[in-house]
Amino acid sequence: MKRVTILVAALAMVWTASAQQKMSWDDAYAKADEIISRLTVAEKLEMTHGYRNFFFNGVPEKGVPYVFLSDASQGVCLNRDLRGSGLVEQLDKSTAFPAPIMLSATFDPALAYDYAEAVGEECQANNVKVLLGPGLNIYRNSQCGRNYEYFGEDPFLTSRMTENYVRGIQSTGTAACIKHFLGNSTEFYRRRSNSVIDERALHEIYMPGFKAGVDAGVATVMTAYNQLNGEWCGQNRYVITDLLRGELGFRGGVVSDWSSTYDWEKIIRSGQNIDMGGTPKFYIEKVAKDLYAEGRVSEREIEDMIRPIIATSLAFGLYEPNNYAKPLDAMFARSAEVAYRVACEGAVLLKNDGILPIDAAKRRNILLTGRFATECPRGKGSAEVIGFNSVTMTDALREKFGNDLTVAKNPTAEMIAAADVVILSVGTIDAESTERPFALPSADENFIRMCVENNPNTVVVVNSGSGIRMTGWADKAAAILYDWYPGQNGLTAMADILVGRINPSGKLPMTIEKNFSDSPAKNSVPKGAKMMRNVNEYFFRVYDVNYDESVLVGYRWYETKGIEPLYPFGFGLSYTTFSLGKAKLSAKSLSEDKPLKVSVMLTNTGDREGAEVIQLYVSEKHPTVLRPKKELKGFRKVTLAPKAKTVVEFEVERKDLAFWCDKTHDWKVNAGEYVISLGTSSADIACELAVAVE
Repeated sequence: MKRVTILVAALAMVWTASAQQKMSWDDAYAKADEIISRLTVAEKLEMTHGYRNFFFNGVPEKGVPYVFLSDASQGVCLNRDLRGSGLVEQLDKSTAFPAPIMLSATFDPALAYDYAEAVGEECQANNVKVLLGPGLNIYRNSQCGRNYEYFGEDPFLTSRMTENYVRGIQSTGTAACIKHFLGNSTEFYRRRSNSVIDERALHEIYMPGFKAGVDAGVATVMTAYNQLNGEWCGQNRYVITDLLRGELGFRGGVVSDWSSTYDWEKIIRSGQNIDMGGTPKFYIEKVAKDLYAEGRVSEREIEDMIRPIIATSLAFGLYEPNNYAKPLDAMFARSAEVAYRVACEGAVLLKNDGILPIDAAKRRNILLTGRFATECPRGKGSAEVIGFNSVTMTDALREKFGNDLTVAKNPTAEMIAAADVVILSVGTIDAESTERPFALPSADENFIRMCVENNPNTVVVVNSGSGIRMTGWADKAAAILYDWYPGQNGLTAMADILVGRINPSGKLPMTIEKNFSDSPAKNSVPKGAKMMRNVNEYFFRVYDVNYDESVLVGYRWYETKGIEPLYPFGFGLSYTTFSLGKAKLSAKSLSEDKPLKVSVMLTNTGDREGAEVIQLYVSEKHPTVLRPKKELKGFRKVTLAPKAKTVVEFEVERKDLAFWCDKTHDWKVNAGEYVISLGTSSADIACELAVAVE
C-alpha cells in the first residue's frame, strides 16, 4: 500500500516566485528608466501602441527591439500575415494540441506543466517571445464560444491548471500572457457587454485564477473586451491599478485586447501599458500628440505607461536574440506525445451500459457516421491551430477495425439497425466572437434520435468546446464519450479508449445542465437579439450582463438551488471501479497556524488498472452570508493497479474556508462548524467529516 499526500493550497512542487525571470523587477525597472531617458517624446508615444498587429513596438536603434507575440490556446497559432515580411521567421507548421478545456478535464496539474512546456518549445522554434495565453475566464455560460480556451467553471481547478501552465511555458523562455482580465464570460457582442459583478464574486470566483498566475510569476496580463461595472476593462483604473496591480501585486506588463479601448486619457491613466491592435497610427499621432501638446497628458504619464512593458521585456529576456537550435523532429515528437497523453486523460466517459470497450472479435460490423467522421474538430478564432499530419476519426477507427468499419455520411435506418455497433460523431464548432445555442440544430437532434432508436448499441462521441443539450437522447445511447477538441492526434486516443487500450479517466471541469433555462446565465443574451457572429459591433448598444447569481457559478448554483444537472462537475466514468474508505482527520478543530490533515483510503476494486480523481470540498454549516453548498478545495488524480489501494492525504488550511467580506473588503473565516466532503464528483460524495473552527 502506498501513500499519496497533497497540499490543498499548492497541489504542485515548490517553485520560485517567478518562472524563468532573468532579472529582478527592481533592476528591470531601473534599466527601463535608462532606456526611456534616451527616447524622444515621439518615440515614447509610439511605444504606447502595438506594431504590425502582433509586436510590442520598439526603437531598435536605441536598444528596444520589436517583440513578437502569437495567438494561442490549442498550440501556437502561426501568423501567416508575416510570411516574407522580414520581421520574423516562422516554421511552416505547429502542433494542434487538445483544447485547454480538455487539458483541464485531466485534473492533472503536472500534465498542464508538460503541455505548456511543449507549447513553449514550439514558441521558441517560431521566434515567438510572448504567447497570448492561457485564457482563464470562468465557464459561466455554456453558450460562450470561447469556453474551449478556458479551464472550466471552478476557480480552484482553474488556479491549479493556470499556475502550472505559466511555469511550464515560461520555463522555455517564452513569456505567458494570462487573459482576459476581467469578467469576460460571453462572446455575444463582447465589446458592447457590461459585466455587472459584485465584489464577492469578483474575489471568490473570477480573480483567483489570475492571482494564481501572478503568484506563479506570469510576465504579462491581457485586459478584456467587456466593460466591468460600467467601464471598459482596457481603460479601467479600478480593474488594472486597484485590482491587478494593487490587490494581486502584479508588476509585469498589461496588454489590451485588440481593438478594446476608446478613450486615450482613460487609457493612459488606467495603468494600461500598451494598446494593441485597434489603435491606428493616425489616432496616436492626432489624439495622443494633441493631448500632449495641450498639456492634458504629461510626458511623465506617457513614460509611466510604457515603463512596465519595457521592464517586462528586460526581466524575461524578450529583447535578446532567438537562439533556438534544438532538433525540430525531437521537438515535434515530444509535442505529439504530450498531446496524445492529454487526449487520453481528458476524454470523459459520461455513460457506458457495458458496450465499451468494444470487443473487435465480437463486434464485426462497425458503422461510423456523423459530423466529424472525416474531419478533425477544433475551435475557431484566434485560438485556432490547424496542425499537421492530422488523424481523422475514420483514420483512427480504420486502424482498429480494418474492413469491419463502414463509414456512411447519410446511412439509412436499415444500415443503422444492421450494425453491431454504431459510432456516432456529434458536436459543435465553437468560435471566438460568437455564442452558439446550447441545443444542437434540429437536423442533428433528429439524426441522433434516429440512430439511438434504431440501434441500442449506439456510442455517441461528442466533440465540442463546452456543454450541449443531450436530454433528448442521452438515456437511449449505449455510451457517451465527451471528447472535446482533441487535437491533431487526439482521435487516435479516442479510438484507443473505445477499444480499451486506454482506460478513460477524464472528469468534467464544468456542469452540463439538462436545459439552458436551468443556467444562471440564461439571460445573458438580450431579449430579441439574434445569436450570430458579431457584425457591426460598434453600432450595437452597450448592454448589461447581470451576474445575479453572484458566487453561485456552475455546481455552486445547481447544488445550492436544488437543480439537478444532466452530468455534474467532476464526473467521469472508468472501465474499472473504485471505492473510498472511511476518512480521518488529524484533529477535530482547525487552528490559525496549523493545517488540518485529511486522509482517505482509495481502492481499485476492479480488474484493470485505472485512475481516479479524489475531490475535496468544504462547506460552512451555518454561514452568515450566502455561501455555496460546497466548494472544491483539493483534488488528486491517482493511478492504481487492480485491487491495489493507497492512502490519499490532504492538508486543509484556515484560508481554504474563507469568504470575501464586502464590508471589510477582505477575506474572513467565521468561527463555527464546517464540513469536509470527499468524493469522485461534486454529486458523488463518499465521506463527510465535521470540523470546528475557533
